[in-house]
Amino acid sequence: MEKQKKLVNKITITLITLFISRIGIFIPIPGINQREFNTSIGQNTIINFLNVFSGGGFSTIGIFSLGIIPYINSSIITQLLIKIIPNLEEIQKNEGEMGKQKINKITRYLTALWAIIQSISIGLWIKPYTFNWNFIFFLDLVITLTTGSIIIMWFSEIITEYGIGNGASLLIFQNIVSNIPKNLQNYNTNNPSNLKIIVLLLTSSLAILIINIIIQDSKRKISIIASKHLGEKDKINTQNYIPLKLNQGGVMPIVFASAAITLPQYLLMNINNSILKTTLNTIFSNNLLYLIFYSILILTFSYFYSSIILNTKDIAENLQKMGASIPNIRPGEETIEYLNKIINKLTFIGALFLFIIAQFPLITSKITQINILQGFGTTSLLILVGVAIETAKQIQTYIISEQYDNIMG
Repeated sequence: MEKQKKLVNKITITLITLFISRIGIFIPIPGINQREFNTSIGQNTIINFLNVFSGGGFSTIGIFSLGIIPYINSSIITQLLIKIIPNLEEIQKNEGEMGKQKINKITRYLTALWAIIQSISIGLWIKPYTFNWNFIFFLDLVITLTTGSIIIMWFSEIITEYGIGNGASLLIFQNIVSNIPKNLQNYNTNNPSNLKIIVLLLTSSLAILIINIIIQDSKRKISIIASKHLGEKDKINTQNYIPLKLNQGGVMPIVFASAAITLPQYLLMNINNSILKTTLNTIFSNNLLYLIFYSILILTFSYFYSSIILNTKDIAENLQKMGASIPNIRPGEETIEYLNKIINKLTFIGALFLFIIAQFPLITSKITQINILQGFGTTSLLILVGVAIETAKQIQTYIISEQYDNIMG
């Protein structure tokens, strides 16, 4: 009974924290002409994309408008720095919990810095839409948005430590879900043709969900064997293996590819350079060139994330420390080459699946001549499914561990 109460408390903490973070988005910063501002950004692809992850924060300019984005960006930068700077890698590997705290501290400082930069950019950007823009207003805006971002970072850490699931992922999950009713308003169910569109929308969404679940759960099992059993094929235990996921980067490659693809479109609307404008027009007006460019972005980010998440050198070293190896593969360099070869193949296949899913709305609209996923991209669906699966698994693991404790007790 006590264990069950503990789970209820974790879920309650998560829900209350998510609720407070959501309310903060709708507390507007005074001094901004919100109506004029909303009218001007309606067709801005960059802002529309960011609104997916901030729950409409960039349309409201409330105290939590920056949301979890600075924290996520800072986490990615920290991971890059760990790969580049050997000292940081040593801290992460060898200092245990203390090392983890040091890395978290770096991430928090970077989050504050990123939030300040982003707040300054927003302050300069909304200048035409303010009632009385001056230095005091600008300073208040920067301090408010930066503080709001740091509070959201704190909320995400509270959820991760005391609640259920990953805090940052659940905050994005909530923001995406909050946009669904707004997107569905585009369709009038009383109109028979729109009803057909909604049925197609649900069917397409279901197909994307199924494909995504398959991708999320697919993995290649690399058998390993203890050194003392080398040469004895009958001693290979099928339960001893290295699980390599088909899609190591999860949904992040498609998120960054989608963000990168909106930047040239934004430049196209705001630049006067005729050569650059012609080049961008050629790419984005030609569906084939656009698809090639987008596929290259997804592939690039997939390999990038795979290299961050999996270090084959570390895997090979850990196998040697455990006195284990891959059958018919020598320890050391040969193991590293073998794992790199498999990971490269898996990453390519995973990136291909991600590309197909990302282009599913375009393919479907070309076939049916109906834009069935208007305003609700597959990136959102992929994130929703990924977060839901991970959170459900965590709850399931927690319940199983409780049952195990009860049996042992």
